[in-house]
Amino acid sequence: MEIIFVLLTIFGLSLFEVITSIDNAIINAEVLSGLGAKARRWFLLWGFLIAVFVVRGLLPFLIVFLVNPGLGPIGIFTAAFSNDPKVAEAIESSSPLLLLGGGVFLVFIFANWLFLEPKNFGIRGEHFFQKQGAWFFAIVSILLTIIVWFALKESSMLAFSAVLGSTAFFIIHGFREYAHQQEKQLLSPGMSDVAKIAYLEVLDSTFSIDGVIGAFAFTFSIPLILIGNGLGAFVLRKLTVSNIEKIRKYKYLKNGAMYSILFLGTIMILDSFGLNIPVWLSPIITFGAVGYFFYKSRIDLQTIEVALKPSQRSNPKHP
Repeated sequence: MEIIFVLLTIFGLSLFEVITSIDNAIINAEVLSGLGAKARRWFLLWGFLIAVFVVRGLLPFLIVFLVNPGLGPIGIFTAAFSNDPKVAEAIESSSPLLLLGGGVFLVFIFANWLFLEPKNFGIRGEHFFQKQGAWFFAIVSILLTIIVWFALKESSMLAFSAVLGSTAFFIIHGFREYAHQQEKQLLSPGMSDVAKIAYLEVLDSTFSIDGVIGAFAFTFSIPLILIGNGLGAFVLRKLTVSNIEKIRKYKYLKNGAMYSILFLGTIMILDSFGLNIPVWLSPIITFGAVGYFFYKSRIDLQTIEVALKPSQRSNPKHP
């Protein structure tokens, strides 16, 4: 059973990493198409190593260190690969802080997508919420107030972690909004290849935060997070090079990513208040949400292809 759980966790982490970074992969593919061959090779090799070993490799250690500063940087690194029960107990005792801050961060990401971001409407209700975009800030403010109220009954530090998760969301969201505004500049020939690659690396770092924070809804084992996120980043780089146009046709995959983020964020919040959610639930929910919207996208794609066939038959190509 343990090996099944490990494999389920790794593949769940990989899938979550891929779907939460699809937008980033699309931007990467568009910018790479305008780079020289040498710059493309550099980004695909060294950019991948930076994305996996520097960003996704160090970020889990940094997050665990922030909620366990007493262990020290070296102590956190050794703890990740240690079976010492005292170390495991120290990390477990501080896990509510990480879970609540991360859960608030993820739920806010979903709320922003639901209320404000343009989208392909995958299920009923999404269009309604899209039209209520002015309520986004009111909704997340009320939600944060409720969470902090209950967290204060547990400890002031737990309440602070909820506020920290909210702060992290608005900082990262602000940077991404600016990045989207600068996307046209990235595609313009006036910007050097070096500047474009540097910008892509910074942008990739912001997108990786979603995957790393969400990973703690799956497991607190840093080695598993490193393997799962690293595998996901590798798959994403391959998709960026070869199949990104095909992936774009599956228009509801972003919906699957966002609902996965909602469910994982909710699980983290509930776990932080002592509700013991089964460890297998996070990967199962991720597979279920992504699988449903992938199937929905495939059906929609097949419907479009069938609708196009009659027009193709009525307008045959002549040699």
